[in-house]
Amino acid sequence: MPLRIKCVNTKELVFSFLSLLNSVFFLLAILLIFIVLVVMFNSLVAKKNRVKNAFASVDVQLKKRYDLVPNLIATVNQYMQHEQGTLSKLTELRGLAQSGRLGTRGRVELENQFSQTMESIMVAVENYPDLKASQNFLALQGSFNEIEEQLSAARRTFNAVTTDYNDAVEMFPSNVLAGLIGYRLRPLFEMPAIERENPNAAKIFAG
Repeated sequence: MPLRIKCVNTKELVFSFLSLLNSVFFLLAILLIFIVLVVMFNSLVAKKNRVKNAFASVDVQLKKRYDLVPNLIATVNQYMQHEQGTLSKLTELRGLAQSGRLGTRGRVELENQFSQTMESIMVAVENYPDLKASQNFLALQGSFNEIEEQLSAARRTFNAVTTDYNDAVEMFPSNVLAGLIGYRLRPLFEMPAIERENPNAAKIFAG
C-alpha cells in the first residue's frame, strides 16, 4: 500500500498562528486593563484613607476648641451685650458639631461656619478693652492660641491630602473608576483670614 504524505496548507498554518497571536494579545490586553484598574482602585482607596486619617487629627483639635466655647461665652457674655446673636450661633454650631449626626463632609462645612463665627467674635473683642484685660480672657487666649496653632497645621495637612484625592476624582482616567465606585469631591477647610496672614492666633487678641 503506497504511503500517502498529507500536504500541510501554508495558509491554514498562518491563519492558525495569527489566531493564536490575536488570542494572546487579547488576553494580555485584558490583563493589562485589569492591572491598571487594580492600581487605580488601590490608589483611590489609599487617598481616601489619608483624607480620613487627616480629618481624625483635625477632629482632635476641634474637640479641644469646642471645649473652650462654654468658658469663652461665659467670659465675654457680660461684656459683649451687642453680640448675643453671634454668641448664640456659636453655641448652636458647637452643639451640632458634637451631636455625632454629621459625616466628614458635614463637619468640614460646619467647621467653616464655626471658624467664621469665631473670627467675628474675636474681631469684636477689639471694641471691649475691659474684656481684653480680663484675667479669665487672657487665660483663654493662651489656650486658644495653643490649640489654633495645632489646628492650623492639621487643617493644612487635611487640605493637602484632600486636594490630592479630589484631583484623582476629577482627572481621567481615575475619574471614571471614582464615579463607578461612588467617590465624590470632598470640601476643604477654609483658612480663617487671620490664619492666612499669620498662623499665630494671638494677633486677633492684640491691640
